[in-house]
Amino acid sequence: MAGRIPQSFVDDLLARVDIVELINEYVPLKRAGHDYQARCPFHDEKTPSFTVSPRKQFYHCFGCGAHGTAVGFLMQHARMEFPEAVRELADRVGMAMPAEEGGRPLEHPSAGLYAVLEKARQFYQRQLGEHPQAGRARAYLQARGLAADTIAAYGLGYAPPGWDGLVGALGAQPVPREQLVEAGLAIPRSGGRPYDRFRDRIMFPILDRRGRTVGFGGRVLDDSKPKYLNSPETPVFHKGRELYGLYQAQAASRELESVMVVEGYMDVLALAQAGFTNTVATLGTAATAQHLEQVFRAAPGVVFCFDGDAAGRKAAWRALETSLPLMREGHQASFMFLPEGDDPDTLVRRLGPEGFRAEQARGVPLSVFLFEQLGRKVDMATLDGRARLVELARPLVARLPPGAFRQLVEKRLAELARLETRELEGILTVPGGAPAAPRARWPSPATARQTPSLMRRTVSLLLHHPEIAGQVREIPTLADAALPGAQTLAEMLEVLRGRPHLTTGGLLEHFRGTEAGGHLERLAQADDPALPGADLAQEFQDALQRIARKVGEERFRELQELARARALTAAETEEYGELCARIGGQPDYRRP
Repeated sequence: MAGRIPQSFVDDLLARVDIVELINEYVPLKRAGHDYQARCPFHDEKTPSFTVSPRKQFYHCFGCGAHGTAVGFLMQHARMEFPEAVRELADRVGMAMPAEEGGRPLEHPSAGLYAVLEKARQFYQRQLGEHPQAGRARAYLQARGLAADTIAAYGLGYAPPGWDGLVGALGAQPVPREQLVEAGLAIPRSGGRPYDRFRDRIMFPILDRRGRTVGFGGRVLDDSKPKYLNSPETPVFHKGRELYGLYQAQAASRELESVMVVEGYMDVLALAQAGFTNTVATLGTAATAQHLEQVFRAAPGVVFCFDGDAAGRKAAWRALETSLPLMREGHQASFMFLPEGDDPDTLVRRLGPEGFRAEQARGVPLSVFLFEQLGRKVDMATLDGRARLVELARPLVARLPPGAFRQLVEKRLAELARLETRELEGILTVPGGAPAAPRARWPSPATARQTPSLMRRTVSLLLHHPEIAGQVREIPTLADAALPGAQTLAEMLEVLRGRPHLTTGGLLEHFRGTEAGGHLERLAQADDPALPGADLAQEFQDALQRIARKVGEERFRELQELARARALTAAETEEYGELCARIGGQPDYRRP
């Protein structure tokens, strides 16, 4: 597929890049044994918990959980997209980016859209100062109390009235017109050239994490509907992912303690002007998991700002449910409910920065809001009510990731239900009649916490020590095995057979974006399973043989069931006999 970076190129690139040298340019590293250490660049901490392994070519923070390869570091720290991170590393080591078919340099598939969106931003900004009818827009912004530097910092503009202001300025040729349509800036018209989507509106550019214009919001100057109009979904703009003001918030402070999530563009601008530059807004949608992942990459805390009425509390509950799976170590969430009749814009102007900060300090922590809302649905004075509380809380607690926060929530639930913590744990772990889970593709984390499975330990050993793949004498056939994790192990061995010099980081990059990749990342963060002085190659070979036997036993049982149900084919009969001889089983052709 044209435009995609070949995996072989990424593999070769990571074999040449030194992750220690790369990260040391951003964060001063100090040697700590075989690894390097620093204060984490992704969250505020006093003692170093961020480690970089030159052998694995992998970084990991034990405080906030940030982890990845050299590519991942540039994506997370420098806010680059994957192709740009690869290009940056390639330039560092002098590797030429691969070319598309026809010999053209490989570039971001949406480079043309970013370019036309940036030109549109510049056009709208010029119109705010130059267009004869822009006085109304400037007067509106002035009446809302926005200063010139705030308007400039957020790049506000003006879409002039008429049907072809932008199209006439940027769409003189057919290709730019097509790009204007694809970027959501123009609407196609049968039998004629497209026309402007935004007309006679104040324009709010929406920037991504790297500061690129990806879309716009537009506000009317009269009572027309809709009052606000956002760009449609495009290849570079997704409302469920982008947050208005996040780029400016990160530009104002590289070490944000929290991000405040509000609902409107003007709320962001008014609060930023009052000194709350950590404010962002969703784009006409409820906060999504993707929104919150971006927030938690920028800061350890999030403050949701909602109206104090029933609708506001309902919206807050949706935000709570979305937040639960993301409440990992160090993450915090709270809810600020506004007085009736106020929004953030009016409240900060009425109370001033200090008064608004005092209101913010009265925010409700997520755990308190959780039990407050559940408590309203039950009678806590009765046994039945407390039992109902546990049942209501059970699915919500289950969504929390393991860690201190979940343990504290469970402890608080036990206190409210007047149960011992052990009694509550027993209740929470009972399936409660839930349907059986589908067959796992990977050994379950719950099982792994008790005793690492043979497959999990074998995969972990290979991940932490990829060089042992080249020392294996005999590799069993695993690609078609139904054993959870077998296909991942088979693919790892296949990759290392062709590229024996891959590091842990290189293997992780190969599996980026896959289900197996998520499992491997967690294994890479865990301790090295190898024992000091052990013969790793022999241990790995022995583990492969045990896995091969398990795979054979699985297949033997499968053929045994088939033989009882129908006549086996000639190939199945031969395989059945071979497996019987190998594992010492007895063929059984009896049918019910």
